[in-house]
Amino acid sequence: MIFARTTSVDQTKELAAALAELARAGDLLLLVGDLGAGKTAFTQGFGAALGIDDLITSPTFTLVNSYVGRLEMHHLDVYRLDGLAEFEDLGMAEMLDDGGVTVIEWGDAVAPALPADYLEIRVAFDEVAVALDPTGASDDVRVLELVPVGPRWAARIRAVATAVAPWIHEPEGDD
Repeated sequence: MIFARTTSVDQTKELAAALAELARAGDLLLLVGDLGAGKTAFTQGFGAALGIDDLITSPTFTLVNSYVGRLEMHHLDVYRLDGLAEFEDLGMAEMLDDGGVTVIEWGDAVAPALPADYLEIRVAFDEVAVALDPTGASDDVRVLELVPVGPRWAARIRAVATAVAPWIHEPEGDD
């Protein structure tokens, strides 16, 4: 598990771009976080680093957007799904087999229906920074927890740590 901290939307995108350099065909990333935490900003940075020139927006209503770059990127937002059966109807198996990368916002909601081989990225507001700064200037500070699940990303965990080294952050209270 790796903890990273960004202080702006641009830094969140830069961190995502650094991770995209490690992306391989068939990779799966699950983004987890509250509304407005930065999941779509992360995906925008990730996609831009894959060479995607299109405007990347959250597919909240369309559920899936696909983009072509160095690798095809499937971007899913499963927030509005009623259950795993609806998710399975989206053709997830085909997306994972087509040689692209799949990024799922609210991915924890559908994790039981996925192969146990992905990088989970938990994006959260840095509540400590916000609490210490009543001016609101810290509203863009995020803590990202990167957790490899399964062999694909576990084998690359050192490369992941190197890629996100500029943003590495140890949470308060951990010794």
